[in-house]
Amino acid sequence: MQQPPSTKSKLVRAFFFVVGSISLALGVVGIVLPVLPTTPFLLLSLACYCRSSERMTRWVLNNKYFGDYIRRYKEGKGIPMKTKVTAITVLWATIAVSSFLLQILFVQVVLLVVAVAVTVHLAKLPTYHK
Repeated sequence: MQQPPSTKSKLVRAFFFVVGSISLALGVVGIVLPVLPTTPFLLLSLACYCRSSERMTRWVLNNKYFGDYIRRYKEGKGIPMKTKVTAITVLWATIAVSSFLLQILFVQVVLLVVAVAVTVHLAKLPTYHK
């Protein structure tokens, strides 16, 4: 039996809200864990909230910690050079320490590939000038 449109719509909205919330949590964790990408998760959370909650969409875009970052990234304006340098420095420092502590060749290779991919992505982003 098919559900009424309003119930189906509520279920779809709830699904997007949950996925957006999980993605937001992963993005926030990614701010302090360089191995976890921040930007894709924050953009996914914004996309999900756009389909489920106007209030959460506004909250993400107006958040004092990452709202400007997301808006500039979404608009193609890029990120400040200081942010690029800080992100790449923290990324490589964390990868180096992790590789040293985890003496498993496969893990070290995966970490290296992630570090190179994130570095290339950050380097290709436009640099935002105030």
